[in-house]
Amino acid sequence: MAKVKVTVIDKKCYPELQKKYCMDPDVGLCPMFEVGQEFIIEKGNGKDDFWHMLDGKFCSEAWDCVSRYIYAGLQGGSIMKDWMRHENEMIACCNDGTRPVIFKIERIDE
Repeated sequence: MAKVKVTVIDKKCYPELQKKYCMDPDVGLCPMFEVGQEFIIEKGNGKDDFWHMLDGKFCSEAWDCVSRYIYAGLQGGSIMKDWMRHENEMIACCNDGTRPVIFKIERIDE
């Protein structure tokens, strides 16, 4: 069974941008994820988390940003060869420019 682990490694907040651009200037950090939170995405033996976005447990905006790396890992491929120190890993973030969440994506080789 192919597996990829996604770990929330950081959350950022840019209050100056939120005050300037957001409807709610005090929106703060993303409430969807917590640093240290982990997700295991599996594919095989009748299970396919990828196509079900973890049954709604993952923000759809963040999923759009990281799913390509997850898919590559589930297919056994290099996630980011010659960019990251380990080709089975990628550091990526969601596209919320005022409060991005940063993820570590790892292909699990068992």
